[in-house]
Amino acid sequence: MTDARREPHQTAELLVEALPYIRRFAGSIMVIKYGGNALAGGDEAQALASFAEDIVLLQAVGILPVVVHGGGPQIAEVLAKLGKVSEFRDGHRITDAETLDVARMVLIGKVNSDIVAAMNVHGPLAVGLSGVDANLIRADLRAGNLGFVGDVISVDPTIIERLVAQGIVPVIATIGSDEAGQSYNINADAVAGAIAASLDAEKLIFLTDVQGLRADPEDPASVLPQVTVSQLDQMVVSGAAAGGMVPKVEACAFAVRAGVRRAHMLDGRVEHALLVELFTDSGLGTMVLP
Repeated sequence: MTDARREPHQTAELLVEALPYIRRFAGSIMVIKYGGNALAGGDEAQALASFAEDIVLLQAVGILPVVVHGGGPQIAEVLAKLGKVSEFRDGHRITDAETLDVARMVLIGKVNSDIVAAMNVHGPLAVGLSGVDANLIRADLRAGNLGFVGDVISVDPTIIERLVAQGIVPVIATIGSDEAGQSYNINADAVAGAIAASLDAEKLIFLTDVQGLRADPEDPASVLPQVTVSQLDQMVVSGAAAGGMVPKVEACAFAVRAGVRRAHMLDGRVEHALLVELFTDSGLGTMVLP
């Protein structure tokens, strides 16, 4: 997308190829989950700038993006500096009181504000939220002795709908609270799926650090271009989807069953992966169908 050697007619051909998709998706809500792993291991500033450009472009052509973000590697980095070892069970971080404070600090104070700032370079376009704001995400304690890890009980999308109606991109950190005000660290994949369902979104898109969903977890060449929700169920049962991929698979299945038209899993480390998937005939990654 940024090749300086591209001839003008090639740029024109790309725009013509994108036009039908722009027309088709104009006015539709797309929930984009930006994983912390998509930032890790590279030039974080460059990755954020590229992602921000993509989101701003989507909005400029009439699409209504809603961003949900994680921050697992960033949380782990701060915990390590504090001498704490990150422990996981079934893809969820075991979260004691100190870890919860770190998660809130990193997700809301660091990752969220960095994403918002990267978008607002292009104008007053984005506002940061957490699930605690306006009771956006109501949560409750997740079973399994995980500490302050929560499950999404309900989503009130009112604040999102108001912001989107005003041309603002909501950027959501995945901390929620229960009726007593207790905060919980919630898996960002699950939050993205629940928010997409609550908004009756056109698409739910995961940007992560893998090329897509693999038929064989050990074989990078086995990425599946398309799967159905029933196939996702089978992959979880068989173990073909395991570890951190399980929450993504479950969120995709939940959202599509709830009425979201399509879900996608893309490699967010690829520059402009979001635009390639949405606006070209070839696309990339894995698309989940009903």
